[in-house]
Amino acid sequence: MADLTPIPLPILVKRMFRELEAKKSAFHLPRFKFAKAASGRDLSTSIFGRRAATPFGPAAGPHTQLAQNIVLSWLAGGRVIELKTVQVLDHLEIARPCIDMETVGFNIEWSQELSLEQSLEEYVKAMMLIEMAKAEGLAPGLEDTVIDMSVGYDLAGIRSDKVRAFIAGMKDASAVIDRLRLEIPENYARFRDLAFPTCISDSVTISTFHGCPPSEIEAIAAHLMAEEGLDVVVKLNPTLLGKADLNALLHDKLGYTDLVVPDATFEKDAKWEDVRGIISRLGGLAEKIGRGFGVKFSNTLLVQNHKQFFPEGTGEMYLSGPPLHVLAIELVARFRAEFGDRFPISFSAGIDVGNFADTVALGLKPVSVCTDLLKGAGYGKGADYIADLADRMAEVEAPDLDSYALKAFGLAGQALDDLDLPAERKAMLAAALEAGDDLRETAGQDFQPWVSATRLRNTVHYAARVADDRRYSRPEVDHPPRRTGLALAFLDCETCGKCVNVCPNDAIFRYPLPQEPVASATFRPGEGVVVSEAQPVTRAQQIGIFADVCNRCGNCDVTCPETGGPYARKANLFGSAASLDDAPDRDGLAVERTAAGLRLHVRDNGRRFTIDDDGARLACRGDGFDLSVDPSSPTAVSGTADQPVDIGRIILLARIARAVTAPTIVTYANAAFD
Repeated sequence: MADLTPIPLPILVKRMFRELEAKKSAFHLPRFKFAKAASGRDLSTSIFGRRAATPFGPAAGPHTQLAQNIVLSWLAGGRVIELKTVQVLDHLEIARPCIDMETVGFNIEWSQELSLEQSLEEYVKAMMLIEMAKAEGLAPGLEDTVIDMSVGYDLAGIRSDKVRAFIAGMKDASAVIDRLRLEIPENYARFRDLAFPTCISDSVTISTFHGCPPSEIEAIAAHLMAEEGLDVVVKLNPTLLGKADLNALLHDKLGYTDLVVPDATFEKDAKWEDVRGIISRLGGLAEKIGRGFGVKFSNTLLVQNHKQFFPEGTGEMYLSGPPLHVLAIELVARFRAEFGDRFPISFSAGIDVGNFADTVALGLKPVSVCTDLLKGAGYGKGADYIADLADRMAEVEAPDLDSYALKAFGLAGQALDDLDLPAERKAMLAAALEAGDDLRETAGQDFQPWVSATRLRNTVHYAARVADDRRYSRPEVDHPPRRTGLALAFLDCETCGKCVNVCPNDAIFRYPLPQEPVASATFRPGEGVVVSEAQPVTRAQQIGIFADVCNRCGNCDVTCPETGGPYARKANLFGSAASLDDAPDRDGLAVERTAAGLRLHVRDNGRRFTIDDDGARLACRGDGFDLSVDPSSPTAVSGTADQPVDIGRIILLARIARAVTAPTIVTYANAAFD
């Protein structure tokens, strides 16, 4: 089992602000990696009339399920937050591991892992934490944020009482806010009176998933617009390209001949002629009832599983990353060839710092990211997207994103030919472009049509360019992370921190451990303590896992230079004895403070016991043993046991408990002590 246990708001508040004060970071993201506004550049965009300070955000997925994930995305510059997809079936069992980012990107996780009630509370907690961060001045100039729901996967489920209650709670979260407001710790009481927005979201992206009938897609969108009063975006599948054209790009152009889309997927998914009608009708409905409507490119691509990473029996997986970028951009080009710039387009497919600014120049909004944030610096990349976009705007002297669209690829002059304007007017605008004048002021009412025409030109240009760009091809992408071949151990690894960066849930942390040898001592009934050679501790820093928010996705295993997976081999710290007991297949410990010191609730090699640590001795009790141990002298043991007990392990676990709860570091564990 790998069920998530959300972290209570008081612990999140204390963790975030203590870490900011002590380490100039929040949830392991250094403050210098927080996104910054660019002087003289307005990076804002409009999402159905709502202002977002940047066009960047996390896509619905592992980065938008838990409150701390969402806050990390926001600190990194995400101002359009697409929440993880929820559905009526909210007690799923997803096979583990489920995320493979070795080269491109594959996953088998597809929906929320929390109940709908938990999801609502996580999203409210995230919004409240963001408002607290704003109040502390953590985002000067980048405050405006849009939060977008994501729901699926069929009309019956979306019409259910459970999902409708979730949507109602997102539109008016006042009851949840009033309850959580009282939980803000006393030390941070200054936040209790903040004017938290009661409407978390009133827009939604529909995840139609693979094989959803076209009529169902249309019915879901119409229901959400007309009955729920939401602005709607429909996410579409890469299979719209058709089998021949998709394989021509994926196999012939890009070289991913090992990726095979099952024929049944093309047969089940909506066809272009279906979508043409759906979009036209839904667009008309939106105009009639005064709602916003758009599309998103694209969903992941379902392919046959040809690897050994996922659990045995996994027949299919979902492709993301670089090759999906080429497929999705081609779809954007085809969609705009059909509909022009009439409908807003949300985009998420293989975005990285190398193509983010180019994609923004197409007028896509938001341009969201998932795969790239699961690699390398993780959330720390967000600020790079924002900074690179600002630099690109500065290069062409564009004060805002519309002006940037005009200038990014040098096609605004050609786009004038597409406008129904007198020749003299076109000449005047061309001269203003050449002179570097304020194009918005000069063009007046012709400015937006000019921007739209340029976006279309930019799209054709960029689609042709990426299809021939080797950086998306198999030879350029097929470079797995470095592996040493060494087995990952409970203690002492490279402590490189790669796993810390790529964990979307902020579940992995470093902690200091004294470099004292670990005793090898076993208490044997009738023999006493048998001692062998102690094992050295060679690293001052160790890696731990906060198990409550580790869903064993496997991403840390892919990134780690050593084999075995940090989530499986390192010390797992649970938030409570209850959450430890809820995961009977996972070893680990939960630490609580007592009047005498610390109490450890432990499962080790499947054996459940407790350790009471008063600073002088360890009282260890479990099924068949009751021992008192001197942690400074492994042979000084008294008590009874009907089977061998690893005394060295008990001493080590007590050392780890002291280390991860020490006031000199900031963890979820010691934030829970107050």
